[in-house]
Amino acid sequence: MKALTWQGKRSVSVETVPDPFIVEPTDAIIRVTSTAICGSDLHLYELLGPFLDAGDILGHEPMGVVVEVGSDVTALAVGDRVVVPFNIACGHCFMCRRGLQSQCETTQVTEYGSGAALFGYTKLYGQVPGGQAEYLRVPLADYNHIRVGDDLPDDRYLFLSDILPTAWQGVEYADVPEGGTLVVMGLGPVGQFAARIGVDRGLRVLAVDPEAVRREMAERHGVDAFDLTDDVVDELRDLTDGRGADAVVDAVGLEAHGNPAIEAAQSALGVLPDPAARAVMQTAGVEPVEDIETETPEADTEVANAA
Repeated sequence: MKALTWQGKRSVSVETVPDPFIVEPTDAIIRVTSTAICGSDLHLYELLGPFLDAGDILGHEPMGVVVEVGSDVTALAVGDRVVVPFNIACGHCFMCRRGLQSQCETTQVTEYGSGAALFGYTKLYGQVPGGQAEYLRVPLADYNHIRVGDDLPDDRYLFLSDILPTAWQGVEYADVPEGGTLVVMGLGPVGQFAARIGVDRGLRVLAVDPEAVRREMAERHGVDAFDLTDDVVDELRDLTDGRGADAVVDAVGLEAHGNPAIEAAQSALGVLPDPAARAVMQTAGVEPVEDIETETPEADTEVANAA
């Protein structure tokens, strides 16, 4: 089959690789019909090379049609159309029963202490072949799928794999009171969804982004959007009678632009040998926090990081 593979820093290519096959009786194989590219994939492209091997298959936002199931799979059948979430979880361990599937104790990567396995996302998360490919092996398939109908095209369902749940969870964690005010920092894909979810819940949503086209998109869906200026915090405070918003969702992401020191540190990591780079990345924090360090409208504002 054809698959998108990592070959080195800033180097990916479509290669012919072996088809996946049933390894465990709880596996299923899907024929991928659509897959998205996540903002998190930029970390693989730029920074996380020390935890990747040439030929690793990328992608963690796929959907498709089941073409084969293992002998212990009971909830799926050949021909089912499914969206595959990015986490690989068991559904029955201590963490999964508490809704913390990203810390699944069955699939967690204990070698790196990094939580549950993910599709297509480095040794840190199990080095599981990803979904930017013609076919995908889905471990623990009874739990790791969302069955969808045949009535709508892929682009109406695909966001269920990662980006929409990410935004939904961010708004959930923000815990805005009924009729309250939510600020969304960043109007990329996650921020757009978070803002629309807030509007759908009847919240007053104020959003900040430096790109006019993103602000205009959000405004079409009932969001009040503002440019990222030096006085934007004062603007938001004035709009809330001086009290500030009830909550803030940070949807900017881990590697926001604007911090030359951090960019230099990340570049320096790129020239280290992989073992040395892995050691540094596991013990030193090099992520910019420009958004979180922005003065929030109110000191006790809740921040829900949805990126």
